Amino acid sequence: MPHAPERSLPCASPSLLVDPAYQCYYELLAMISKSTIALGNALVGFRGRIRELVVAKAGVGLPGPELERRLIELGFVEGADVELLHEGLFGGDPIAVRVAHTTIALRRREAMAILVTPALPA
Repeated sequence: MPHAPERSLPCASPSLLVDPAYQCYYELLAMISKSTIALGNALVGFRGRIRELVVAKAGVGLPGPELERRLIELGFVEGADVELLHEGLFGGDPIAVRVAHTTIALRRREAMAILVTPALPA
């Protein structure tokens, strides 16, 4: 049996290899699962899609209906693609987010109201 090239994640069987871009079937399966996180918890470079707004998770600040209205007006709507571009030097606040080809600065506590699913790698 030919030796498979070294991989960072071992596969149960070489026959499970799907695509050289993916380590194995299990890694592909893990990437397809739709885990949801708050945009406020994402790291710089994160790319994903907005799943929903949950203003109750935003913490102190604007009242829930007001925050929801402002986020929607800025383009944070269900299904929109988002990318976390930059974070502030001290404490990582505010963050710069690209949504609908527009870059917007948000406080992390406001970004906690935006639930996103990670995008699959191209």
